[in-house]
Formats: sequence, structure tokens, C-alpha cells
Amino acid sequence: MDQNRLALLALHFIPGIGDYTVRQLVSYCGSAEKVFKTPKGKLLKIPGIGKVTADTIANELPFKSAERELKIAEKENTKLIFYTDKDYPYRLKHINDAPSLLYVKGNVNFENTKSVAIVGTRKSTDYGKHRVEELVESLVAHQASIISGLAYGIDIQAHKQALKHNLPTVGVMGSGIDVIYPAIHAETARKMLTNGGLISENPFGTKPDAHNFPARNRIIAGLCDALIVVEAAEKGGALITAEIANSYNKDVFAFPGNIGQSFSEGCNNLIKANKAHLISTVKDLEYIMGWTAHEEAVPKKQTIDIASYEPEEQTVLQTLLTNNYQLMIDELSWRSGLSVSKLASILLGLEFKGMISTLPGKIYKLRV
Repeated sequence: MDQNRLALLALHFIPGIGDYTVRQLVSYCGSAEKVFKTPKGKLLKIPGIGKVTADTIANELPFKSAERELKIAEKENTKLIFYTDKDYPYRLKHINDAPSLLYVKGNVNFENTKSVAIVGTRKSTDYGKHRVEELVESLVAHQASIISGLAYGIDIQAHKQALKHNLPTVGVMGSGIDVIYPAIHAETARKMLTNGGLISENPFGTKPDAHNFPARNRIIAGLCDALIVVEAAEKGGALITAEIANSYNKDVFAFPGNIGQSFSEGCNNLIKANKAHLISTVKDLEYIMGWTAHEEAVPKKQTIDIASYEPEEQTVLQTLLTNNYQLMIDELSWRSGLSVSKLASILLGLEFKGMISTLPGKIYKLRV
């Protein structure tokens, strides 16, 4: 690892510094390496940086911690992905509180075309397990990634069904990536490394303390295109994840349940409050998201003369041409290099010209 990446890792070992402050420091100083070379007086002028933090930056301890972390990462066969890296998940790039560092183990494909998070109670019923089984089996036609939290109940059922149907599945952890919790799911976690993997924002050795899980939930919400709540009580982690997903403008779905059943209350309340679409089968998901089955998703390639369009329009058209003819607006922005605000204007113009159509779920499709 070069010195700037080492410095970027070292920033994460300064007590009291969160993801936003890491970005703030790098932005003000120009690079992570320059943060540690900036005089204390100038550091104190950066919003959010106090005397204690400035003193710690001048200390060599963060670097020693970073070096130890790198050795463990090599031993654990774990990749460290910083928010400045090209392979940082595009679905997280536009989220303000996204983690500035991810620990990734396995064969995680962050660029899978479709990503579905499945969450719910840890005390799932046979009804909930059956819903997960049917849903995941139906998602095989879409070759969707299945994301969940490796917890008891609905989470582990989602991962196991994904493995059964050979769909990529990713477990987002509320502990260090080397601390499987609950331990009884270690074998499932091991199997996930082949087609999918594990993700954490926590340093190695972090215990599964309660406060880590709400933070973990924002990553689950951020990494998906659609979040599906299968069973949930009136209060709980699944509902927190749904609230976060709504704040990220993600599409949230919930399976309805029997009135009076404790693990149906959360889902029924989400639907009643218009915080989730009602889902009974995968067809409801397909309709809202504008998804077609995988075997139909890639149109027959056609030649399009884009030379007559403006340069930025050409960029958008070429990006869609090389990415299965349709993309969500955030991904289109990331791949084309155009800002979302600029892109919105270009897309509107192309829509007037009959070159693209808008699908549910903020997806733009080439009309050829």
C-alpha cells in the first residue's frame, strides 16, 4: 500500500473521527497524506477539528494501528476499499453518510445490475421463511444479488436460499469481518465467499455490540436497489433499515401479514403509512422496478448513429449502449462522469427526442 492509502487508513484510527470528518480532512488538505503534514494551527481551522483531534493527528499511533490492520487484512485475505477508490460501490457513492472504508471478503460484485436486500425479524415464522424461499427462487430469472445482515431469522434464510439457487449473496456485518455473529452462521458465511461475500466497516476484532447494527443497516439500505421487509414486529432493526432506505429514495416493499400477528405489525404498518409497496409475488417487484427477467433483459444489439447528437448526449447514449441498454440514474451518472443535475437535463432532452424512456425505480432505458 502506498503512503497515501496508509495515511487514509490511519485516519480511521483517530478516536472520534467519523466518515464525514475523514472526507472533510482529505477535502481541506488535498490528500490523506497531506492531512498528517498540515500544521496544527491550520487543522484547527477545519470545521469539526478540535485540539484533541489535531494533537492525535500529529501522533504516530494512528499509523502504527494502520500498519497492524494491513497485516491482519493480508492474513485474513480481506480487501480494503476506500471511498476514493474506483471500485468503491457506486450505489453508495451519492449517500452522505456512506462508510469511508469497507472491509470486503470473498468475491463481491458491487456492479451487479440488480440488487435486492431482504430483511426481517430474527424470530421468523414458517410463513416468513416460505415467503423468502419463493421470493429468492423467483429472483433467479433476474440474477439479482441478495443482500442481508447474516442475523437469525429472515436474514440467514435469505442467504441460504441464495446459496441454494446459486445467486450472489452479501452479508453486511455489525462486527469486525473476522468476527462472525452469530457464530452458528459461520459455515453459511464461509460458503458465501465463493459467490458473494462479507462486508464490514468495522476494524478487525470489533465485537457485535448493539450500537453497530443500526449503522450496519444503512449499508444494507445503501447497497440495494430494492429493500424487501418480509416479517417485522412493531419495532426492530428491519424497520430502521426501511426508514433509512426511504431516506435514500430506495424502493421499499413489505409482505403483508395476518392482523394481530406480532411479526406482521411492522410490515402492515409500513404499507398502511405508504412507506412500503405491498408485495405478494415477484411480479409486484418487477412492475414497480420496471424489471424484466434476465433472459429478456439484454436486447439484441443494434447499430445506432449517435454522431448527430451533442457530445454529452453521445456520452449518455454510449453509456447506455454498453450497459445492457438501461441504468439507474445514479449508476448512469457514475459511469458517464456527468453530475446527476446535469444528467437530468440531458435525459429530458433525449426523452423528448424519443431516444430514451423512463421506467419505475429511476431507471432510464434506450429506446431502440
